[in-house]
Amino acid sequence: MSRGGRTKDRDVSERRCIVTGETAPTVGLIRFVVGPDGTVVPDVLEKLPGRGMWVTASRDALDKAGKGQFSKSAKAPVQVPDGLTNEVERQLARRVIDLIALARKAGLAVCGFEKVKGWLAGGEYVRALFQASDGSERGKTKLWTPEGARYYGCLTAQELGLAFGRQTVIHGALASGGLSNRVVEEAAKLKGLREIDGGEGTSGKEK
Repeated sequence: MSRGGRTKDRDVSERRCIVTGETAPTVGLIRFVVGPDGTVVPDVLEKLPGRGMWVTASRDALDKAGKGQFSKSAKAPVQVPDGLTNEVERQLARRVIDLIALARKAGLAVCGFEKVKGWLAGGEYVRALFQASDGSERGKTKLWTPEGARYYGCLTAQELGLAFGRQTVIHGALASGGLSNRVVEEAAKLKGLREIDGGEGTSGKEK
């Protein structure tokens, strides 16, 4: 694949981050475009028309991009909205919630301590373990991340609740297949933007 070129396989498509200057797979980058009024607009779904500007999915990189890198990349003065990084975080959180909800409706996701524990102990092909960032640490350490699975603690109990159609959820698991890879990709981006880190301790070990 040529550098920077789009391919039909989004997993191998690469772009150069306008902040770090490094070329990386787009699954770890956030796309932005310049709107008709000269304002920088986040394109979380990667569908907006226009020349894309790509930034590494981290709070530090996004904050730096707003301090001149967008204008430099666009080769013209652009307007960077206040709170752009927070808006990207909000959109990504909504995206992850919506994708988990779709996976749940497809029978690929469960919630609740006992159900999740049952999946983990029963040899289910778990793709990812989700636990609420504001959940009890004691309760979260009673579950484990299976070999080859991913762990995410970047959603709150209320946000996980939205994904599973409940008021709050502390524990959730995602099976392999279907939308699972896309959920994992978007959750990884969100994790990069959120300063909270549920990736420590027994429950959070990525193997």
